[in-house]
Amino acid sequence: MTASTTPGTPRIALITGGSRGLGRSAALALAADGVDVILTYVSNEASAQAVVSDIEAMGRRAVALRLDVGDSKTFAAFAQAVKAALAATWQRERFDFLVNNAGVGLHVNFEDMTEEQFDTLYNIHFKGTYFLTQKMLPLINDGGRIVNVSTGLTRFAMAGASAYASMKGAVETLTRYLAKELGARGIAANTIAPGAIETDFSGGMVRDNPQVNAMVAGFTALGRAGKPDDIGGAIAGLLGEGNRWVNAQRIEVSGGMLV
Repeated sequence: MTASTTPGTPRIALITGGSRGLGRSAALALAADGVDVILTYVSNEASAQAVVSDIEAMGRRAVALRLDVGDSKTFAAFAQAVKAALAATWQRERFDFLVNNAGVGLHVNFEDMTEEQFDTLYNIHFKGTYFLTQKMLPLINDGGRIVNVSTGLTRFAMAGASAYASMKGAVETLTRYLAKELGARGIAANTIAPGAIETDFSGGMVRDNPQVNAMVAGFTALGRAGKPDDIGGAIAGLLGEGNRWVNAQRIEVSGGMLV
């Protein structure tokens, strides 16, 4: 059993893919709530450091570390990098919140999907989430929390998302098992399932294509496509003290898509 965070000490969140999009929004929303952040990036260090600077300007502490969530062979070394960052920046051995957010979009119809494309999605979205969480467990405080990012596409089906949505469906099942198996340590695990969001995901399809954006708005009850801050705020809220009893849940944050 690991020790819980001492009352009065800052909480620390590890957010994968925190240099842009939903991860960046979650990092900033958590910082606004008084949470320090370790964020990861895969290639754009400048963007990651810009988020670190934004968090520091809010009076919080932050560190950016490189991580390719699609390469599970690097996770042991990444765990050591997290341990070193915790010791150097916070003089601590463990963090409180893990947000498995990093991912890529791939819009390919079922009949055209290649094994290579399928394996890329599997390695990033499911295998990466599974084994990175496993490697991080010794570094998560008892009483900590895990949030896995899924998609509305596990509830409703749209052509071109069969492999991506299947990986996220697996993540949703994994989340319930994490809640069951980690409950003895007081660790809660939940899934956030965004709807269509205006980011660079899938080549910026929702953000940059007016026809797609209008279509999304048309079948969303609140009448627009989602913004990154709609999701970042939801993640921060789920990790807030008022939601500490929420566990093993899939929470869709879609503005009411296809209801």
